[in-house]
Amino acid sequence: MAAARDVDVPSLVSAAREGSPRAVARLISLVEDAHPALREVMAALAPDSGRAHVVGLTGAPGVGKSTTTNALVAAHRARGRRVGVLAVDPSSPFSGGALLGDRIRMSEHAADPEVFIRSMASRGHLGGLSWAAPQALRVLDAAGCDVVLLETVGVGQSEVEVAGTADTTVVLLAPGMGDGIQAAKAGILEVGDVLAVNKADREGASRTTRDLRHMVEMADRGEPGWRPPVVRMVATSGEGVDDLVEAVEAHRAHLGTDGLRDRRLARAAREVEGLALEALRARVGRVAGADRLGALAAEVVDGRTDAWSAADRLVEASRTT
Repeated sequence: MAAARDVDVPSLVSAAREGSPRAVARLISLVEDAHPALREVMAALAPDSGRAHVVGLTGAPGVGKSTTTNALVAAHRARGRRVGVLAVDPSSPFSGGALLGDRIRMSEHAADPEVFIRSMASRGHLGGLSWAAPQALRVLDAAGCDVVLLETVGVGQSEVEVAGTADTTVVLLAPGMGDGIQAAKAGILEVGDVLAVNKADREGASRTTRDLRHMVEMADRGEPGWRPPVVRMVATSGEGVDDLVEAVEAHRAHLGTDGLRDRRLARAAREVEGLALEALRARVGRVAGADRLGALAAEVVDGRTDAWSAADRLVEASRTT
């Protein structure tokens, strides 16, 4: 616990609340490192949660997620809002760090004290997000961000986890993706609260937009009263970006206080469950590391016990450690 005492959590949290970029960066680093002080940090930040509108941006590689994120930052800043960006990038197989570095791609906002931009490595986590993303979002929320843009890795239709982390999810597509809409119909398209056709100045944009609108009409999303709008935009020039902002804000208004709370309750439940499972996994791992797992596996192979009974014994042993 000595490492935890090396961090002045109250001072860091206080500085983050005042909008200190250095304090925000330090707190997110503690999250990524699973620092011993992390529990104290999260407890201190708990009263500040729930103020920011978390907007997830997902889609296949090449649709322009980072360019759209950059354009959205500019649009929100023009409205006087403090903006946070959490961009989850693929991990380096050597360092474990983020490969692409969205802070470089969004360098035009780097000097703005009202914009916090952080790249996080996915570190092999499936679903397009980093395991640390929910807690990093809390840091940005506590820093007074009005909007937090959560950009996923960009690995295709497996990125559905973003819908469980964001208040509003934007799915980006682009013309010329072949049968992308059909391929993604059972994946990321179904989690989109807003659908955006980027690069709408390219050939085929009208057809892509038409196909999406037809799909929306045919789909049964289970969210009464809301039909995901399809927005055409060109992120590089800013064309249609205001329309996207308005569509996202319309979705938040549609959710209202109760709908937003329901989404956040589900998100918190998944986070609590995930942390509990991680703690149990670590506990079982400590027991398994003491050659107990190998011995149990040998009993299963030799027919002296079955896998279920062996698992029960492993769990029981973990309770005494």
